[in-house]
Amino acid sequence: MISIEQLRVEFGGTPLFDDIGFLINPKDRIALVGKNGAGKTTLLKLISGKMSPTKGRIVIPKDLTVGYLPQHMIHNEGTTVMQETEKAFEHIKELKQDIDRMGTELATRTDYDSEDYHRIIEKLSHTQEYLQIVDGGNYQAEIEKTLVGLGFDRTDFNRQCAEFSGGWRMRIELAKIILQQPDLLLLDEPTNHLDIESIQWFESFLIASGSAVVLVSHDRAFIDAVTTRTIEISLGKIYDYQVNYSKYVELRKERHEQQVRAYENQQKMIRDTEEFIERFRYKATKSVQVQSRIKQLEKLERLEVDQEDNSRLNLKFPPAPHSGIIPVEIEHLSKAYGDHLVLDNIGMIINRGEKVAFVGKNGEGKSTLVKCIMNEISFSGKLKLGHQVKIGYFAQNQAALLDENLTVFQTIDHVAVGDIRTKIRDILGAFMFGGEASDKKVKVLSGGERSRLAMIRLLLEPVNLLILDEPTNHLDMRSKDVLKEAIKAFNGTAIIVSHDREFLDGLVTKVYEFGNKKVREHLGGIYDFLQYKKMQNLQELEINTLQQKKEAVQEEKTSSENKLNYEARKELSKKIRKAEKEVTDVEMQIAALETEIKQMETVLQQPEKASDSEFIMLFQKKQRELEQKLYEWEILSETLEELKNN
Repeated sequence: MISIEQLRVEFGGTPLFDDIGFLINPKDRIALVGKNGAGKTTLLKLISGKMSPTKGRIVIPKDLTVGYLPQHMIHNEGTTVMQETEKAFEHIKELKQDIDRMGTELATRTDYDSEDYHRIIEKLSHTQEYLQIVDGGNYQAEIEKTLVGLGFDRTDFNRQCAEFSGGWRMRIELAKIILQQPDLLLLDEPTNHLDIESIQWFESFLIASGSAVVLVSHDRAFIDAVTTRTIEISLGKIYDYQVNYSKYVELRKERHEQQVRAYENQQKMIRDTEEFIERFRYKATKSVQVQSRIKQLEKLERLEVDQEDNSRLNLKFPPAPHSGIIPVEIEHLSKAYGDHLVLDNIGMIINRGEKVAFVGKNGEGKSTLVKCIMNEISFSGKLKLGHQVKIGYFAQNQAALLDENLTVFQTIDHVAVGDIRTKIRDILGAFMFGGEASDKKVKVLSGGERSRLAMIRLLLEPVNLLILDEPTNHLDMRSKDVLKEAIKAFNGTAIIVSHDREFLDGLVTKVYEFGNKKVREHLGGIYDFLQYKKMQNLQELEINTLQQKKEAVQEEKTSSENKLNYEARKELSKKIRKAEKEVTDVEMQIAALETEIKQMETVLQQPEKASDSEFIMLFQKKQRELEQKLYEWEILSETLEELKNN
């Protein structure tokens, strides 16, 4: 389908690609991988025609259509969401105009036997047939289905695009590309601006799509689900694996081990040859052999080992200063922007040392609550930070806030204070900015390099509450793994706003779901939450589908519910029993705490205990534990009730 032949790209005389070549076949789903700065985005730009190579060529058939979604783009102004998305079907309007024009021309001409007249008839017939193929008749329904799948509400359709954030406007662009149904989709970090539910919808779309796909993504679960082929860019060369990402990681490890062995063998041969040359350089009897060895070394193609395998991002957060038992306590908090209510009477308690995730569709209040915690916006209700809580905040746009005219070193030097200034070079080296890399200007850094640089700023002073808003955007797989381990090892509290399931898996023990102006607590990891949500979504999808049918909705719904099979009922019963046990366990703990507190209240009536500060602190701790358990009981009881009503 598309042929990349002897492609070479140079920046300032330094080659990024060195005579690479490969084929993109129909229905290929390719993950483009490599360390940050390896050239993944550049390769997508070359294939899309946005850039030209220094040498070589990219052969694309004339009738092949390409859809390209870049990481960053300039968005159109002055249109609504629906008007902008309808531009995906402009080619249909053009076809209809061509048909009208040719019909008018045929009606006014009288040279019925001429070759030109018959050519117009043939073209008109061909265009009408093509229109029937590409125009399903109701593309409005396709637009609505796609926009809803990407997280838009129907009430958003007539809103101006300018009212939406950059992430949501990127979704509009993605919707246009999807609706155009190009033969090849080029996607550069498409999940960066999607929430978990939209990512799952997009996965299903790409898997079912007939288009070929080449994508760059650092969402491991996403590329594993979507792609079946992996092309790695390393040191200007490419390595093509006909497997998904997880299998590629295994094969790449084997290839790297072979690469290291070959490199070591070659280095030994070079040393032996150089020793021979040095030893017999001035012996006439060996001059022929010496010259032969010299030519051999000159012609030798030197092997290299991928530098990514030799460097390591060693990320470690400083020890967290001691804080109160409950760093974040929220009761009856509400927040509205004008008449638009975002959060309505929500509550939560985050205990010291907990790692929790904020998830939900974009626009449901995750960032709003973070701003409330940061005291950046006003709200009603109670939000209390614990004693001596010190917040470290990594915003989603943190990397974009860096001064592009400063060097990497200057960026850190400007914010470092005290003894840490003497260790700046060491810190930069740990983040793979060692040597000359520390003198690079920020404006030439890739998205991942900027994110790493922004993360360094977070490490400069000790904190005990980390709030990380989409920290993995633009980080490569290795950097994400190391960051994940660093957060797991962090002895403070962490709130992580993320849609990256792989990153959250094994990291968080509690999930707060934002939706419909409420926040709901889910105990357990991210995949426990997703399993529950997927069941909900399937039921909702089933109901929506039934409502669209011409038959009686209620009869169809009842019929569908009656088809609940034995395995599903068995699984539901198992969940109910588990939920009942959890409720019973918490009730027993509440009863024990209440008994203990009553006994302590009796003891406090004694004059000598009334002034015992340690005993009073223990009493207050037990009261807080009781409040937490009552809160847990409320959430668990609601979950049990919903399961029983399922």
